[in-house]
Amino acid sequence: MRSFDAPRRRAAPASFTAVTLDGVQRSHTFRGITLVVAVKTRCDGCRDFLNASLQEFAPLDLIIVSAGGDDEGEWVNAQHPVLIAPRLMEQLDIRWPPFYVVIDASTSEVVSEGVVFAPEQVADEIAAFLA
Repeated sequence: MRSFDAPRRRAAPASFTAVTLDGVQRSHTFRGITLVVAVKTRCDGCRDFLNASLQEFAPLDLIIVSAGGDDEGEWVNAQHPVLIAPRLMEQLDIRWPPFYVVIDASTSEVVSEGVVFAPEQVADEIAAFLA
């Protein structure tokens, strides 16, 4: 069973600009296969994802984004950084975090997507991209 029926293939941007939680602007160009995970505060699945080792995703470029900041301080001690990138989320048509998309930079397309419940579940759903 998947968290999403079928991926909606759609265009992905070649690059994006975001802001770190410290207010530093960062630019990123997509290369290869990239997993983008959108998180929000007060979300158990998001918290689990941010605090897991995520070693299973090592073959991919992994980017964790949010539409807004962390007013509650949940992400301060997270193992993985969160970038504030509402424009990227809009471009990828991510409407309701927690959600993930897999981008293939060679085609500039979203090739997989789904809801985030746990790192293991996401890894199972995108196993073909991890091989």
